[in-house]
Amino acid sequence: MILLITAQLLLLLVAPALAGMNKTGTLCTVTPSGGKDDSPSIMDAFKQCGQNGQIEITEGDFTIAKVMDVLNLQNCDISIKGKLTWNDDIQYWLKNSIGVTYAQRSTAWRLGGTNFSMRGHGKALFFGNGQKWYDQNRGNSNQAGRPISLTLWKATNVFIDGITWRQPQFWHTFVAHSQNITMTNLDMNATSNSQWSTVNTDGTDTWNSKDIFIQNWVVTCGDDCISIKGNSSNIHVKNVTCYESGAMCIGSLGNPASTPDYVDNVLFEDITAIHSSNAAWIKTYPGQGHVKNVTFRNINFKDVNQPIYISPCIYSYQNCDSSKLKISDITWENITGTSRYNVGAGIHCSAAAPCTGLKFKNIDVKPKNGGTAKFLCSNINSDSGLQCTGTCPGGWKQQLSGDA
Repeated sequence: MILLITAQLLLLLVAPALAGMNKTGTLCTVTPSGGKDDSPSIMDAFKQCGQNGQIEITEGDFTIAKVMDVLNLQNCDISIKGKLTWNDDIQYWLKNSIGVTYAQRSTAWRLGGTNFSMRGHGKALFFGNGQKWYDQNRGNSNQAGRPISLTLWKATNVFIDGITWRQPQFWHTFVAHSQNITMTNLDMNATSNSQWSTVNTDGTDTWNSKDIFIQNWVVTCGDDCISIKGNSSNIHVKNVTCYESGAMCIGSLGNPASTPDYVDNVLFEDITAIHSSNAAWIKTYPGQGHVKNVTFRNINFKDVNQPIYISPCIYSYQNCDSSKLKISDITWENITGTSRYNVGAGIHCSAAAPCTGLKFKNIDVKPKNGGTAKFLCSNINSDSGLQCTGTCPGGWKQQLSGDA
């Protein structure tokens, strides 16, 4: 009888709490259920092995039909080798995606905690059913409830590697209130197959975060490839190729105007931008705060609308000279490639806070259709090293539709 009871207890210990999830010691293994939703099994794995444990999501097809919110990870290694598909129940996601504060954005999956990793081994695929979102959104931008694919939230000491995204719902990733984040070898692609554009499918955005290292990314997206937003510092982005995007961007910052935004110590280097809107640029609203000590180095591009750009009044293009958000100590070095039109740089700094410490070294921009590139500058330091060919009007648009 004692042996029978012991055997039954052992079975209980190794039996899965939910179909599709097995726990052995500190390892939780999730396998596809073949059902309509695998998120309960994945969440159960996080619950049982998310602290001082390991989680393995095996090869196979997994369906995600509910939000996943895990904010207490600690000393946890996550291995993903399968395909995770977020279902296309748009009304569910609009009502239930998790708010992340910034600009009323929300997310389908939020991870937080300390000392954790997520490795995709070059096999993990996150599929967002984005085409459904692109079509129903009909070219509009920031639909409330449209979820970011993956958000790091109040996360510290995190390593993410070897994951592929296809057709994300919105931004691919978002890093907020986090520190010491490394994200390497990521492949992201948002491409619409219909008349409606992907709109605002950024590769990643950082906000209120510091000490971030990004390396070896390939991104095709409908907006900024890498965007550094307010109160971000100590960011290093290296070896990233961006298609159809805004490439390397500081901003947007300064909205609302009553809340100062700060960006310090950012290095973008070894970047390729193909058929993109911009290459190395800074965009702010007429706000408060500063952007300081940013370097764009070894930026190569082909067919880019306006490679170098600064605006203190993005989107509204009003009150451009009233912004007090100071931009200083910015370096562009080894910036080479072809512009779509005849403008290599459009730089308008606010008259209320002129740019200082701008430095340009080895700038070689050639219009793809021939001729000489124009470099338009207003309210910048005279010793920048850029041979400005004219002034840049206030409200100079990010997207040009032809030669200046």
